[in-house]
Amino acid sequence: MNKKVNTILFILGATAFNIIVTVLSFLLLLVIYAKTIMRVLPAGAQAWSFPFIFIAALAIAFFAYRYILRFLLTKIEIEKYFDPIFVSKHRKR
Repeated sequence: MNKKVNTILFILGATAFNIIVTVLSFLLLLVIYAKTIMRVLPAGAQAWSFPFIFIAALAIAFFAYRYILRFLLTKIEIEKYFDPIFVSKHRKR
């Protein structure tokens, strides 16, 4: 495989990882909410909790993605295996 294929596969894998982590964290937070907090809150406040759970799931996925990406970048030589996504049209002097 060449660098372009490696780059495309990495982007697809990272996107799939991010989506899976988001869905799993959303479901986990939803189960925790349903078993604990939902019983205490009044009915009007329960509906407002779902957007906060969704935002928290996105935040968890974002930080997990950043952490895993930083770990991988320390272990992998980027220039050796991946092609740059955006290339400048103007050469530096």
